[in-house]
Amino acid sequence: MSDIGQSVNQFLVETQRAHPSATGDLTGLLNDVISACKKIANLVNRSSILGLEGYASSNNVQGEHQKKLDILTNDVMVEHLNWTGHLAAMVSEEIDEIISISEDYPKGKYLLCFDPLDGSSNVDINLSVGTIFSVLRCPEGIKNPSHEHFLQKGTEQVCAGFCVYGPSTMLILTTGFGVNGFTLDREVGEFILTHPNMQIPEDTAEFAINMSNQRYWQSPVKRYIDECVQGVDGVREKNFNMRWNASMVAEVYRILTRGGIFMYPLDSRIAEQGGKLRLMYEANPMSFIIEQAGGVSSTGTQRIMDLQPETIHQRVPVFLGSKNEVERVVSYHK
Repeated sequence: MSDIGQSVNQFLVETQRAHPSATGDLTGLLNDVISACKKIANLVNRSSILGLEGYASSNNVQGEHQKKLDILTNDVMVEHLNWTGHLAAMVSEEIDEIISISEDYPKGKYLLCFDPLDGSSNVDINLSVGTIFSVLRCPEGIKNPSHEHFLQKGTEQVCAGFCVYGPSTMLILTTGFGVNGFTLDREVGEFILTHPNMQIPEDTAEFAINMSNQRYWQSPVKRYIDECVQGVDGVREKNFNMRWNASMVAEVYRILTRGGIFMYPLDSRIAEQGGKLRLMYEANPMSFIIEQAGGVSSTGTQRIMDLQPETIHQRVPVFLGSKNEVERVVSYHK
């Protein structure tokens, strides 16, 4: 058990020492990612002062209208990570193609998938947003990775994490040995371990879903939500609370701290595109974190981390959180 109050750098070094074969490359990469997240936290915090609210005059690869901060935070991630020698390539929600490492810089043995600013529509209304990232190994001998080298199952992830920029800035991290939470101490500019070995309760009475899409849902989801809403008068015989932040990082952080279920199901509006959330840089890293904390993550019919990705921007339905609730809604899909 790591000590509450230690810095994230100390935590990473001690974790590295516990694995004699570790080279320190992953520790270096994670420190680079964390440094980028600190800068993004500062930009989000000062977005009104810097005039960074509102939309830019561009769309991302999914055709979604980009916020000014979507573009700027993507640039922060790339500029912090492309020269350090730890990465062979990157992919971002905001960029259509692979982000190659310049020939002027050394290349490392890892691949990075990231969403630079999840929930960016919340910036203008002062609600939580965040950054999500997933680390994969670059196949041995590959110097210039292509799309196919990123198409690894979620079970192949080396590390996953996210930062949530809210009342405090939190870093959530897993390297496959549990989940730990760190809080940014702004006075010293360091993330401090405050939430060691985070565990999700198996039972919950709280769900998160966008109810405005109810008319488009498939019958298993309608059945599950109807039972929750009926409360003590229905078959569940208990009252549920509903939450919806329009920010996956905020939803997952809440589930990690007190349980719950988060759902972005397939519906008739988005059936052709396969879902809403992106597999490589949203669903897979969050599933890794959720499972490491004792929760469950599914498309409704299949474990998310068992999916074989087909494209780097593939979308999937997502049900994740407290074990018993996710398993119940999955059983309805059967």
